[in-house]
Amino acid sequence: MASALGRTMFSWLTAWSILVAFVSLNVQRAAAADNTRWIQYTGNDGTVWLDDDRRPSLYTQDYGDCQGDSLINVTRFDAAYYKDNMTVLFHLEGHSALTNESLMLYIGVYAYGESRFNLTFNPCVANINSLCPINSSIPINANGIIPVAPSDVANIPSIALTIPDFEGMAVLRIFANSTESQIACFSAVVTNGASFSHPSAVASVLGVFAVIALISSIATSIYGQNVPEMRTHYAHSVSMLVVFAVYHHIFFTGGLSMNWPSVLVAFWSNYAWSAGIIYNRNMQNTINQFIGSNRGNISMIGAAPNGENAVGLGGGYQITQIYKRATSATLESYGGVLKRQAAEPTNTTSGTAQFSWYGRPVLPGLPLPGNYSGFAGTLAELNIPASNAFMTGLFWYLIFVACLLGSLILLKWSIEALAACHIVKTTRLGYFRKHWLWFAGAAVLRTCYIAFFMMMFLTMFQFTLGGAHGVKALAAVILSLFLVIMLAISALAIWYRTKSEPLPEILDQASQGSEGSEKTGNSAWYKISFKKAPENPDARPKTTWWRKHLPNLGSGRVHPHDDENYTIKFGWLASRFRRSKWWFFSVWLIYELVRAAFYGGAAGHALVQVFGLLAWEIIAFVTVLFMRPFESNRLNLIMVYFLGFSKVATVALASAFDARFRLDRIITTVIGVVIIVIQGILTICLFIAIVLGAISSYMSITRYSETIKPRSWFKPRTRYFSHIDYKATDRPKPPPPPPPPEPERPKEPYFAVSSVRRELKIEDEDPENQIPEVSMSPRASADMEKHFNRSRTTSMLSRTSMSNLPYGARPHRSSWSTRDFQSLDLDQGLNPMHARMSTESIRDAPSRNRAASLRGQSRTGTPIGDVADTPNGSEAPAIRRGHRRSTSTPLGPKRNSSTVAEEKEHDPDNIPSEP
Repeated sequence: MASALGRTMFSWLTAWSILVAFVSLNVQRAAAADNTRWIQYTGNDGTVWLDDDRRPSLYTQDYGDCQGDSLINVTRFDAAYYKDNMTVLFHLEGHSALTNESLMLYIGVYAYGESRFNLTFNPCVANINSLCPINSSIPINANGIIPVAPSDVANIPSIALTIPDFEGMAVLRIFANSTESQIACFSAVVTNGASFSHPSAVASVLGVFAVIALISSIATSIYGQNVPEMRTHYAHSVSMLVVFAVYHHIFFTGGLSMNWPSVLVAFWSNYAWSAGIIYNRNMQNTINQFIGSNRGNISMIGAAPNGENAVGLGGGYQITQIYKRATSATLESYGGVLKRQAAEPTNTTSGTAQFSWYGRPVLPGLPLPGNYSGFAGTLAELNIPASNAFMTGLFWYLIFVACLLGSLILLKWSIEALAACHIVKTTRLGYFRKHWLWFAGAAVLRTCYIAFFMMMFLTMFQFTLGGAHGVKALAAVILSLFLVIMLAISALAIWYRTKSEPLPEILDQASQGSEGSEKTGNSAWYKISFKKAPENPDARPKTTWWRKHLPNLGSGRVHPHDDENYTIKFGWLASRFRRSKWWFFSVWLIYELVRAAFYGGAAGHALVQVFGLLAWEIIAFVTVLFMRPFESNRLNLIMVYFLGFSKVATVALASAFDARFRLDRIITTVIGVVIIVIQGILTICLFIAIVLGAISSYMSITRYSETIKPRSWFKPRTRYFSHIDYKATDRPKPPPPPPPPEPERPKEPYFAVSSVRRELKIEDEDPENQIPEVSMSPRASADMEKHFNRSRTTSMLSRTSMSNLPYGARPHRSSWSTRDFQSLDLDQGLNPMHARMSTESIRDAPSRNRAASLRGQSRTGTPIGDVADTPNGSEAPAIRRGHRRSTSTPLGPKRNSSTVAEEKEHDPDNIPSEP
């Protein structure tokens, strides 16, 4: 009853919430419709009504001062192009110390490095009273709408209105008529509103996947009953090192001193949070107070600083051309300037309208808008000056470490509460409950290991950029701490391997040879390091410098993965690597240190950065490809193959962005899109690996349960456990077993005669057995041979010729049995009755009539040959030489072989004779 009432109340509350949200949305839309101001436009397609506060096709955003000694201080500058009614809107506000000066204004729009639109006009002709002439007592407030013709904007391609991160720039130059010189310059970035930069959405998705990976990693590291088993499952979970290695690779690519396309800078801004580059106004104000006015020199990394004179901005200008055009073409050719009426502002400045899509002045220390050179241009997308990058990253790193420690403490007491309520089993989380302080310390050291490249790069970049002495001193301290602590711990972890307990069999060998070790005075590990004993027991083994001064990291001691003591102290470094590559963490530190030196230490030297880094990345990629250090196949796939390829390809493609190559900006944009595709695929592959890692971690924490939900995962879980047990051995996969052999077929009897040679016998010497030699012609000989082969083939098919005697030879046999003649008659096709009578008559008749009887039988049946007298008085059938055996149909009904065999079995005379 209570549950039904609860469901009913929940349904009513849900419906009521939906109704309230719908009503409030309609109210907001109605209020917005009431405040909307519509304008009428008549064109080729007729009269249309347009929202006055609509988003323009192209418009300016943040702006900066491109002349350090400008005589006019501009507080607002924006311009917009509306394609729907073919108008250009501009707005200018500010003040000046000039008392009375006539001016000339020049507005130029540049897209992808080329001039697309420009306009020169006299403010007096355009009815801009605050600038005609300029007076210090009158604030500058100029705004208007300029109608343009299709020919005026023909240079602006249609794709510029839809392509993400349109790379454009609007430059306003103000000239004094008295001196015909430039007295002010302001630059603003031009965009169409489409961008790859969506930190609130994309960065949130990246963060969610990182949290999933963190939870999966922690779950496998704290769950289990013994350390080696926990390490095995931990090695196959998602590594936070891999996750942040991918994120840092993508974002810190912008640290190269290249002239980046706008699409890349916008895409990289989604990954900035992983490097601690997160904009917060209060934090930036605090850092600005600490830094002061000394912000370093960003021009040394290729960026154009805000507030300094940029003579060649937008291709420069020619003062004679500007005044020549101003006298020949005025705003009257554009139809004059229409006064823009003030709409309802979202926020106001000096009492005039301020729309939501307008920009603001850039912060101090940022480059000019539209300039994306070097790491300063990458940070400008986030409104963070390059001078504040190190402090910003350090503060957010410390905040992350504090949050991680707080989460572990909260996790520990949550487990204690659940254990007190008997909700969780204490035996499976007992190790974490007992050593949770070790886990907290390992978590902090692990974050230092993951952030090693980030902090090395930011500190080295701060030294290269310069700036306040306090910031550089803090950067030196952080650099020393990270470098010394991480390298020292790495060396300690390798050295501590030599202090592991020897294997039991090694201890037995050492105890047997303890007397020899006492005589020589060598240490135990030194004696154990020799696997093969010398042939001469009295001779001492040869030792090299490496054996004397370097510890033996090979066999002879308990492996770090099997050593509980080692795993507790250094498992956060070595537990994810293979048994044969457990020391790879030290190699990775050296690799990241060299990368950071190229990125941060060589900043400002673009070619040295890109080509040196390319060579280093290729060497590292090939080396790691052969090593495949991780125990998990997923981590090897992401870290070795995908990440290694992405690093090499990105640096190789980025080499084309050097300003000295003067590559067309459209081509650079295409290359930038290719880099985005490569890094985007890498991110997607990482997401897939994180999801699979979360599933495998779930299987790992259910290893003590006989079932798993869903039940269809039971067989995959069994295969997964077999896989990790096999991978823990670090042995090559055995070849698949050979297919079972086919059963042997029974061998059939066969007989083949390749050659026949007859030896002379005693009876051949009788005169009547002499065969006269007959000479034959070659043709007759061939015919005879052909006839002989055919006759011999036929005789081989007869059971009577199953003998090793050649054709026509006389068998020499002591006696003949009844069975022999019966078998002979059956093979010749005789009737069984006739065959039995024939054999009986032959057996009972005198020997002198046996030949005649056989000769008569052969006339009534199938010819069986002649009877020849043997030397011992017995007779045997003999086939005439050259006689072809008859193939006539036998007498009597036709019977199959089974019938004949059955008759022979029931024949009383079918008794085998004695040999």
